[in-house]
Parts: sequence; C-alpha cells; structure tokens
Amino acid sequence: MQTSWKIGSLFGIPLYLDPLWFVIFAVVTLNFGFAYQNWGSVLGWSAGVVMALLLFGSVLLHELGHSLAAQSQGIKVNSITLFLFGGIAAIEEESKTPAKAFQVAIAGPLVSVGIFFLLNLVKNFLPEQTISQVVIHDLARINLVLALFNLIPGLPLDGGQVLKAALWQATGDRFAAVRGAARIGQILGYGAIALGLLVDYLTSDFGTGLWIALLGWFGIRNATNYLRVTTLQQTLLRINAGEVMTRNFRVIDAHQSLRDFTDMMLLANNHQEIYFAEADGRYRGLVQPEQIRRIERSAWETTTLEAIITPLLEIPSVEESARLADVIIKLAEAEVSWITVLSPAGAVAGIIDKGDIVSHLAEKLKLRISKEDIQRIKAEGNYPPGLQLDLLAKSAVN
Repeated sequence: MQTSWKIGSLFGIPLYLDPLWFVIFAVVTLNFGFAYQNWGSVLGWSAGVVMALLLFGSVLLHELGHSLAAQSQGIKVNSITLFLFGGIAAIEEESKTPAKAFQVAIAGPLVSVGIFFLLNLVKNFLPEQTISQVVIHDLARINLVLALFNLIPGLPLDGGQVLKAALWQATGDRFAAVRGAARIGQILGYGAIALGLLVDYLTSDFGTGLWIALLGWFGIRNATNYLRVTTLQQTLLRINAGEVMTRNFRVIDAHQSLRDFTDMMLLANNHQEIYFAEADGRYRGLVQPEQIRRIERSAWETTTLEAIITPLLEIPSVEESARLADVIIKLAEAEVSWITVLSPAGAVAGIIDKGDIVSHLAEKLKLRISKEDIQRIKAEGNYPPGLQLDLLAKSAVN
C-alpha cells in the first residue's frame, strides 16, 4: 500500500515524500536554526528552514543523477522518494553491463561533488560574514560529505553499487558481485551500530550515537534485502516451467456439441475450470466458454466445440524447459493470469498460474505465504504486495 505522497515529477519521474521525511526535516531545521541564532531569532529560524529545504533539494538532485543515468540506458525509473534517511530512486532493472552499472552508481556522487564546487564558487560572490554566505558554505560542505559518505563501499550505498560493478567486471557473475557487496554492507552496518553505541557510551551526545546506529540498522536491512532479491532471482533462473506446472485442467472431446458442453459446465458448477479440446488423439486448442455467446442458442445442438476453439499456437504458451523467469515475463507481456506449458511434442503438458509460481517459490525459499494467500492469488490473478515478480524476473534475465 502506497503511504508516500506524490509532490510532482521531474523528467517524467514521479516524486514522493515519505511521511517520516517530515521528522528529519524538522530535525535539520532545528539543528541549523539553533546554529544560526547569532543573526537573530527570526532570521536564524528562517535560515534553518531554507537550509533544510536546500539540503533535501541536494538529495533530490543526487538521486536525479542516478535516475537520468539509468534513463539514458533505456531503463525506466519508477519514482524518487525522499524519506527519513535521505532519498532513493526506484530503478526498474539492472544495467546491461558492469560499465553501465558503474555509470548509474557514480552519477549521484558526481552530482553532489558538482554541487559542492558550484556552491563554493557562488560563495565567493556573496558578502563576507553574512548569513547567506554561511548557509551556502554549510550546504557545500554537506554535499561533499554526502558524496563521500555514499562512496563507502557496501550496499545499499552508492559505493556498494560501484563495488558491485567492479566485482561484476572481475568475476563476470553479477549475482556473485551483488552478494559480495551486500555482505560488506552488512559488516559496515554492524560496525555503524557498534560505533553508535560507543559514541553514546563515551560521550553525552546521545543523538549522534543514535543516528549512527539507525544508519547502521538501515544499511543492514537493505543489504540483507539485496541478498534475498539475488537469491530469488537466481531461483527464477534455475527453476523451469516443468517443475512448477500443474495439470489443473480438463481435456474434452472437440466433437462434443455446445449443448452437451454447457450442460457439463452447469453440472460441474466450476466456471473457473480450464478446458482443452482434443480430437483424434491430438490437442486442438483452448475452449473459452465465453465464446459460446457468439453462437445462436438454437444452433448449440448441431455446433461442436471446434467452432469456438482457440488453437494452441494462438494462446500464450511456454515450453517445459523454459525458465520460470521467462514464464513470469510472458505472463506479464500477455497480460494473463495463467499460461499453457507445452511438451517437446507440442502437446499440453500443464498450466502455470501466478498462484502456482508463488506457491513453488514459497516452498523453495521458505517464504511465509499461507495456503489462503495462494488461493487468493489464484482467484485474483495478482502477485502479493511487496513481491514484484514481474520486475525481478525482467531484471534477472537482463
């Protein structure tokens, strides 16, 4: 469920504010508002608000750097969100090569460094010892710190993305590169928590220690998420359609009359059942009951199912050997909730719906998804919130 608020868009990229952003905005305003009290209460607090807005404007430009670099590679950027720990760009898929991944990763820090130099240049044209010069000086310094902090080599930081690109180039294995950079990110996260606790113990600056520990926790959580996503994507590439498919369909005689077929459906009382028609020992195609409406009711006795069969070549299908990632992509492209699996001989070997996919992944990866949830997925034809298999599969194969 979307809890962030849309505030506009830039270069076609939606911009969002997370509610917790207002917490850090208030903290930054208070911090600089107190620091600028030498210029008076009204001017000091006003400068604090301006500083907070400019700081998050810098964060937005940093994320925009990543986003525009990704867009230049034909990668869709779904959104940029400002939240408690800064900002994040939701980039839909991975770059195609290590070099391109490096370009996306380094773009954000380069923007921050560029802002640092630009603000230092602007500062030279402002009157000495004025609040405007101090604000510009502080903002320049923070942008440099932002760039250097983000270059720490561990996911989810930009430095972790740079390290991932380097490991990918060295090993030729993108997934191994992600795991390596994420492991380092976890180590750095635990180190930050330890440092935060040490700061609290050795000094009276509880706020700084707490913030460092929170950053460590955030890093661990996101590095762990990278590991989980990588494991899931590798699983999507290792499993094939034959392992996931079921035979939850019925095979009926293609020479059966429409009247007999509709009577059978009424007796079965299961309008969600999938029917394939066969004749002379061969599958003829898919029977879609709604197509019966095209035929006059008076002709149902003499018209056979062959009149409404959709040939196998005209329905979305995959081979048994197809990777599960390719199955998920095919489902998304065809905008259907289930797909036919064909044997090497071209016969119907089974079907796969989104519930089957989630069920198999839950069993394979020990995911906490109940049978009730699986049934809901089958009925609604949608993956559960938070499990963006369409995007993960597309990124995995690319």
